[in-house]
This record gives sequence, structure tokens and C-alpha cells, in this order.
Amino acid sequence: MVRPLGLPFDPIERAAQTWEERFGPAAAMRAATSVFRVQQILLARFDEALKPHGLTFARYEVLVLLTFSRTGELPLKVIGSRLMVHPTSVTNAIDRLAAAGLVDRRPNPADGRGVLAVITQEGREVVEPATRGLTGLDFGLGDLQESELDTIFGVLRRVRLGAGDVAGPDS
Repeated sequence: MVRPLGLPFDPIERAAQTWEERFGPAAAMRAATSVFRVQQILLARFDEALKPHGLTFARYEVLVLLTFSRTGELPLKVIGSRLMVHPTSVTNAIDRLAAAGLVDRRPNPADGRGVLAVITQEGREVVEPATRGLTGLDFGLGDLQESELDTIFGVLRRVRLGAGDVAGPDS
């Protein structure tokens, strides 16, 4: 878990001051570093909320994606694509979920070499309380107002669009 540093100063702001003295404008470095730190904080909060359910956030995402599918099953490569993670990460998550009895693996009849992940009844049953745990802490962002959350999403979406992460509205 990422523990609060409890420092009497903001190390990112301090680094930005030094950055400006040595390299020039620090706004982008300060913002990017803050995004990474917030990611660490949020993942630690998510994992703490999900731990009582035997899940990590990565495994929780897979279960939720499977519950969102019409049939409760998806090819592993589709899971990787939708969650935007490397195939090895998907395989690891599926292996752990299968070992816990939350998903089953079976051959994909549409692709002789492919594998389907199928959510089990036990997997469906764990999604509900796990989701309550995350929503109960507002996904770690309870200190922000809804308008601020919308602003953050919009700003970060522009970065994602610029990187080609998703198709833009004009596509």
C-alpha cells in the first residue's frame, strides 16, 4: 500500500522549483508527476477496498468487464484490448481468477487457438460487494466535486486523444 508521506512540504512542488532553476518551465513535469502519484494513491485505495473480496483492481476490472458482456464470456485478447493492458497481464489475471474459482477458461470455438474467460456464479457474486466497496469510497476521489471530476476526465481525455489512445469525436 502507498502510505502517506506526511511531509511538511510538497515534494513535487519542491522538485518543480529545482526543475525551473536547472531546466526551465516545470508545469508539464509537475502535472505529469502528480498524475503518477495520484495513480499510486488510487490503486492503493482500490486494492485496500478490494482485499476483503480476494481481489486486486486489475482482477476486479476483468470481472466487471465479463459481467458487462452479454454472455458473461470474452476472448482473452478482447479483454486485453478493452482494458488496454498487455496480453501477459490478462493471462496472469485470468489465471488468478480461475484459481479462486471466479472464472473458468475454455477454448474459443470461433478461434481454435484462442481462449475464452467465463465468469462463474461465484465471480458474479463477488462483483456486487466489491463494487460497493469502491463506490463507497467514491473510487478514492471523494474529496472532489462532480464538476471537478468532469473537468479532470475532460483534460485527461484530451491527452488520451492526442496520443491516439481512443478515436476522437470526429473519427
